[in-house]
Amino acid sequence: MIVTRGPDRWIIYGLLIVMALLFAFPLYAAIAKSLQGAGIANYTSLIAEPVGGVPILLTYVNSFAIGVLHAALVVTVSATAGYALSKIEFRGRELVFALIILFLAVPGTALIVPVFHITHQLALFNNYVGVALPEAALTIPFGVLLMRNYGRNIDDALMEAATLDGASHFRIFWSVYLPLSRPVIANLVVLCFIWSLQDFLWPSMLFTNPDITTAAQSVSSFANALGRSPEDFGRYNASLVILAIPAVLFVLFGLRFIVNGLTSGSTKD
Repeated sequence: MIVTRGPDRWIIYGLLIVMALLFAFPLYAAIAKSLQGAGIANYTSLIAEPVGGVPILLTYVNSFAIGVLHAALVVTVSATAGYALSKIEFRGRELVFALIILFLAVPGTALIVPVFHITHQLALFNNYVGVALPEAALTIPFGVLLMRNYGRNIDDALMEAATLDGASHFRIFWSVYLPLSRPVIANLVVLCFIWSLQDFLWPSMLFTNPDITTAAQSVSSFANALGRSPEDFGRYNASLVILAIPAVLFVLFGLRFIVNGLTSGSTKD
């Protein structure tokens, strides 16, 4: 632990306060503008009445369903790949890992045309799976990196002891690797849900049914549905605050897992 004293401590505190104010100002501005016009009624009316035919609470359900599929796909593939790349010796292991990491450089916009074609061929338009698949494809390389680095930090003696007891790779993976990897898996699940809540590209491209509008997608829908009167302007900002609540809660409750997961594997005893 680095202990700062004297002027250094005050400089650090000053910088932290400035950064906190900079990050808090947009939140304050959104809340203040959301109370223009009818005040708290801006929030109650949004919950009670659909905006542009889209119930705001339904957007939570849609985003949550996509987040569940997204997280399930990413954790399943990343955990198995992370175990193989960290605990199983085979020729070309490092090359395979390097190729997987290369996909981190692929932007989502480069996949628009192939994803649209594949979704059409599989008839997955207006389907949760159609959006969860490209989201998972973009997240899996990061998940593999996370799980592989964490797996390298798990003591090999545990795996060797299980092997001596006659355990297969599947049994070692299920009974040893997964239980020890709970912190990083929890981190990955939280991040998957946050990214699903914030994803605007794939739902906007693959969803045309208002009944399956996601939280991020509904921001555009609400902007088109609400006019430019002071009352509607307040309701629109209130909708932004409401739609941001799930992502903020995921960050607050999952911050411990995110920090632990990102720093896992950085040291090895």
